[in-house]
Order: sequence, then C-alpha cells, then structure tokens
Amino acid sequence: MKKIPRSEIERIIKKDGRYHPDAFRFLHEALSRAVNEVHGENASPGGHVTGQQLCMSIRDLAIDRWGMMAKAVFNRWGIRESIDFGNMVYLMIEHGIFRKNDNDSVEDFRNVFNLDRDFDISGRIRLKQ
Repeated sequence: MKKIPRSEIERIIKKDGRYHPDAFRFLHEALSRAVNEVHGENASPGGHVTGQQLCMSIRDLAIDRWGMMAKAVFNRWGIRESIDFGNMVYLMIEHGIFRKNDNDSVEDFRNVFNLDRDFDISGRIRLKQ
C-alpha cells in the first residue's frame, strides 16, 4: 500500500460517497488481518491477498467484533454484499493507495459471503443452562 495522507484518502472517500468512512477503516484493519493470516505475523504490509481471502477476514472480524449486529453495522455503512468491499478496494486501487495483481478482479469479491446467511449467528448462540 502506498502511503497517502489521511486527508487525501478522506477526500477520495467523501467524493465517492457510496460508503461510510468507517467502512474503509474497517477494510484496512481486515486487510492487515488477512495479510497476517496468509503470510504470517511478520509479513510485510504490502503482502498480497486475494479478494476471497480478504472477504473471509472481513467476515470473521465483523463476527468477532459485532456478532449479531455485524449486518446492521454493514448496512449502516452502505454495505449490502461482499462486492461492496470489492468496490471499496478498487476505489483505493484507482487512486494508487492499494495495488493489485494482473489476475485480480473486482469480481473476486462477488458472492464470497452473504449478509443474511453468514451474519445471522443467532442459531450459533449457546445459552448457559
């Protein structure tokens, strides 16, 4: 990732207007998590991960952080499906903040997770007896 002043990134996000700025902060955190999961904790920050790997990290981080509220948080940010994260990544790529490989595509993010299925964890909650 290219080091861009925070004010420039905020300007890009605001001008685009599709997603809440907090969604981009979360994306950045999930990207760091995905790089660590794929390449190990001592990986360089620019380590490549696939769209699918990033989406799985996004899903897991959201469930860890918000549990049953993850879908509501994402919806508040304007995120309805996993391709929305692809749109965010490719916005950052267009502005030289993130990089991609020749084989990468925004379509790599399509249908990786489903907010209704993957974020409804009510069936997974176990109450104390």
